[in-house]
Amino acid sequence: MGLKLSPTTSVGKWLGFLTAVWVQSISGNNYTFSNYSDALKSLMTLTQLQLNNLSVAKDVGKAFGLLAGLASDRLSTPVILLIGSVEGFIGYGVQWLVVSQKIKPLPYWQMCIFLCMGGNSTTWMNTAVLVTCIRNFRKNRGPVSGILKGYVGLSTAIFTDLCTALFSDDPSTFVLMLAIVPFVVCLTAIFFLRELPPASTSSEEKEETRYFGIFNAVAVIVAVYLLAFDITGNHGRVLSQVFAAILLILLASPLSIPVYLAIQNFIRSDSAAHPDPEGLATEPLLGQESASETVRKLELPEEEQVVDQRPPVIGEDHTIFEAFRTVDFWILFVSFLCGVGTGLAVMNNMGQMGLALGYTDVSMFVSLTSIFGFFGRILSGTVSEHFLKKAGTPRPLWNAASQVLMAVGYILMATAMPGSLYIGSIVVGICYGVRLAVTVPTASELFGLKYYGLIYNILILNLPLGSFLFSGLLAGLLYDAQATPTAGGGNMCIGAHCYRLVFVVMAIACILGFGLDVLLAIRTKGIYAKIYANKKTKKTAVANN
Repeated sequence: MGLKLSPTTSVGKWLGFLTAVWVQSISGNNYTFSNYSDALKSLMTLTQLQLNNLSVAKDVGKAFGLLAGLASDRLSTPVILLIGSVEGFIGYGVQWLVVSQKIKPLPYWQMCIFLCMGGNSTTWMNTAVLVTCIRNFRKNRGPVSGILKGYVGLSTAIFTDLCTALFSDDPSTFVLMLAIVPFVVCLTAIFFLRELPPASTSSEEKEETRYFGIFNAVAVIVAVYLLAFDITGNHGRVLSQVFAAILLILLASPLSIPVYLAIQNFIRSDSAAHPDPEGLATEPLLGQESASETVRKLELPEEEQVVDQRPPVIGEDHTIFEAFRTVDFWILFVSFLCGVGTGLAVMNNMGQMGLALGYTDVSMFVSLTSIFGFFGRILSGTVSEHFLKKAGTPRPLWNAASQVLMAVGYILMATAMPGSLYIGSIVVGICYGVRLAVTVPTASELFGLKYYGLIYNILILNLPLGSFLFSGLLAGLLYDAQATPTAGGGNMCIGAHCYRLVFVVMAIACILGFGLDVLLAIRTKGIYAKIYANKKTKKTAVANN
């Protein structure tokens, strides 16, 4: 029969997930602004507030992610990926023309538009990847979210370290990579990433868990490898090129999974099983896993089944307007703002924070935030899934823990003790990663998968909103109040006082977020208890059979 490499086979399913990982590993370009912000600031003679507002424009692009969310229910995954790749190529391509001085700096408002396009391009990529993979592997939502979001966190370090290794940390080349690499990778994913039926048997679930373990192991190796490159100082050109080659091999190594499956299918082609096409992504978590609920519905008279027009409860599919009418949605929304908004403020201002404390090279802090953001994402996804299956632990509790740790990190950075920026970068990276990775499956569990693309992008509005509030307003205004004007029309601030008050305010915001997360965990304790009971009942039934 030959090897089956069609996207609709199990081989194609895992090949699609691998290309999704590749897309995520290059789609974190929104977090790399610090790597070329100083070049823009000097070329355009901007104040810190103006530079921060450019960064906000980049994040405002995520507000238009609503378009990607709406499109996710109407357009195929390849079309959504194509839109994102073309938009990113244009947005970052124009930025490259400016940074490389191929053209004169554009007017400020035009630069805002192209940064906005670059930021919006990632919403199309992320929506296509997350929605498709969460639906394809719905019984392993935590690991899926952790792995995919983890690679988004690593993408900053991947871009930064590759550019440093190959092009001597040149800002213009860095932006050129941001334009070209995502475009090429998305074109590759277009051929393989499709929405497919989820696992329908316990053996398929176990197989998924085993393969996700391999993806996790490879991801950790990549992260440690990047960290080792960062902390070992300067490297010669040859050694840097070897580093880049090994990094690319590591990123490609999970290709062994679909290759292994293809060989297995070839050997056992006569016994190839066809997955059950039932439930292609429109069932809520409880609806698909609760056999007893299905039986009760079948026992109802037909008239009662038709007339039942009650609003959905938490755990069932919600339209966006039904979600808006729940208190739980707004608790999740505001707590998410407190976590990701403050984290973005640090990422967007890391260059100036480092310079204020006397560091001439801030790429180390950017990479630390990225790499430890990865560890926060990948560990929280797997750990939260484990405790959900073993004890029914509500996922929002993990968000609450991250908020407390993040507040401690901000207080530490406010003290400006020796090494505090290193420790703060690590803490903020971890907690920001936890916040992103845990919120993704939480939203799908509370509000269902049918309209998940749009609900996810509504939550992602917190990125531009948080960037505007904490980076554009709070950090920008307080920095400018402390800074002194420079000859070219910009300004500069040196010293621990530059960002001290910013860190204190952000720590208070995290404490507020902690309270909201604890409240959400209490309110959703029942739904997670039901999810746990359903999984346990199903496991017992399989064991008895």
